[in-house]
Amino acid sequence: MSINARVGEVTERIIKRSRDSRSAYVERMQQAIMNKPRRTSLGCANLAHGFAACPIGEKNALSGEVVPNLGIITSYNDMLSAHQPYERYPELIRKAAAEVGAVAQVAGGVPAMCDGVTQGFPGMDLSLFSRDVIGMSTAIGLSHDMYDAAVFLGVCDKIVPGLAIGALTFSHLPAVFIPAGPMPSGISNEDKSHTRQLYAEGKVGRAELLASESAAYHSPGTCTFYGTANSNQMLMEIMGLHMPGSSFVNPNTPLRDALTKQAVKRALSITALGNEYIPIGKIIDERAIVNGVVGLHATGGSTNHTMHLVAIAAAAGITLTWDDISDLSDIIPLLTRVYPNGQEDVNAFQAAGGMGFLMRELLDAGLLHEDVTTVNGKGLRQYTVEANLADDEQVELVQVPEVSRKPAVLTTYDKPFQKSGGLKVLSGNLGKAVIKISAVKPDQHIIEAPARVFHTQEAFLKAFSDNELNCDMIAVVRFMGPKACGMPEAHKLTPALGVLQGRGYKVALVTDGRMSGASGKIPAAIHVTPEAAAGGLIGKIKDGDIIRLDAVKGTLDVLVSYRELDARRPATTNFAANAAGTGRELFAAFRAVVSSADTGARTFGMDMPKTSETKAGSPSQMETI
Repeated sequence: MSINARVGEVTERIIKRSRDSRSAYVERMQQAIMNKPRRTSLGCANLAHGFAACPIGEKNALSGEVVPNLGIITSYNDMLSAHQPYERYPELIRKAAAEVGAVAQVAGGVPAMCDGVTQGFPGMDLSLFSRDVIGMSTAIGLSHDMYDAAVFLGVCDKIVPGLAIGALTFSHLPAVFIPAGPMPSGISNEDKSHTRQLYAEGKVGRAELLASESAAYHSPGTCTFYGTANSNQMLMEIMGLHMPGSSFVNPNTPLRDALTKQAVKRALSITALGNEYIPIGKIIDERAIVNGVVGLHATGGSTNHTMHLVAIAAAAGITLTWDDISDLSDIIPLLTRVYPNGQEDVNAFQAAGGMGFLMRELLDAGLLHEDVTTVNGKGLRQYTVEANLADDEQVELVQVPEVSRKPAVLTTYDKPFQKSGGLKVLSGNLGKAVIKISAVKPDQHIIEAPARVFHTQEAFLKAFSDNELNCDMIAVVRFMGPKACGMPEAHKLTPALGVLQGRGYKVALVTDGRMSGASGKIPAAIHVTPEAAAGGLIGKIKDGDIIRLDAVKGTLDVLVSYRELDARRPATTNFAANAAGTGRELFAAFRAVVSSADTGARTFGMDMPKTSETKAGSPSQMETI
């Protein structure tokens, strides 16, 4: 199947725009390949430090250049359910490596914070910046030049993008990402959401709410709704960094362990010491990035990836823009309904046919680049499979079903849930913003209402509890961008907004903050760029101004004359309140240099574009690290 004309057009303009920066990246990769990791080139004292803790057999093996050494970058901690299963992975990986005569060492650990824990609290101000810290931590772990390949253990929100950014700075190393899988399903998402709204209305107490939440988030594994964590897993597989069929297998099962061992052995088989060398810098190219965007739209994935994918692309010398993402949204159909876009969770998606089914439908429609390189070799068609456990306890790949086992969760290209993707970019006099519309009912796609302006989430929630918001209105929550306070999520506003919507009011949210991968039925124009702290027009909105959010036409405007807006002084706020405590004082440099949301909200790279003014097809001025 030839590639869809629009997909091809967007890909070509990304290639053209990225020519200089991508060429520089590839040149650095080629130089690194020539200077491949050679442990014997290290000084004797250096090398002795590198394997001092190893058994004698491994020391002898690492003294030469024949036996590959696998670096493990892990995000394990036992507070975060998604990453707790990684506790036993290093030993599993070492044993799998030994079975093929190789060595594996934990190269380093990276932080893994949970937005679910920090949601609505000061720690959330560190969340987005943790992505770049993870990238830096990954680079430190791999900096010893002791490794021939690396495996990356991570699942959740900023962890996988950070690992990918760090891995791409070591472009010459093969890199396989190993997921831990989603927890088994708990209570229904509908029941969980209902209890949250009852609590917001004061109809149930904390004990009932905690019991509900504990029944939903109840065991090791990723949260089962389709938020950023599970969007990460989709991206890693559709971009070729996972083994086929591995994204959504539950933790601590024989199949999960078999997939982990398979990933280890594959990583060791694609080093420069063998006959099938596949470094990550050759996997993540412009086509792989476009495949990621297509997957994001087809699944109604996390809005956070409108920043993370841009940053991942930049780490590979590729300039992806919101215009690219928006143009692809117009032609990519929504093929999944997973909560919050539907009632069932990722376990139901996996049971329906999972990633293999999804990729087959997109490939057959010409919406994915098939001729890409993956960790499993050449071509994406080999990923149109499901993974089973064979009698010998090895991974067995079988073709996905012709018909979805759960048509209400996963459908075919010719019977989409909607004809366009789940994400849309809005443009207007407020700048640019992102909206997730896959869970928003069609009669809510256009909201025109007076603004109610707040500088904090707490101020909004107080107004709600004081019964001041029983009207049609668009809540403007500003000074939540990356420069202001690190761009925390405003997901804690969702229950209150849902209550107001349930009372029959037309409501929406406009913010320069984030709303999370769990964005649901409330129209939410998020990531507004330029942000208030950077002089964006959102900082001049007043209570009562009429705002029009039109997700059909893709516009976001405050309906006030330019003359009046020019005459207004921008609002100010006390940034000191978010500058210290819970470690926030350590991130002052990040807030000072961070780029805008549409350029990835990143702190790395030179000569980064600061606004959304880069037009499709124009030369990029970006340099990568």
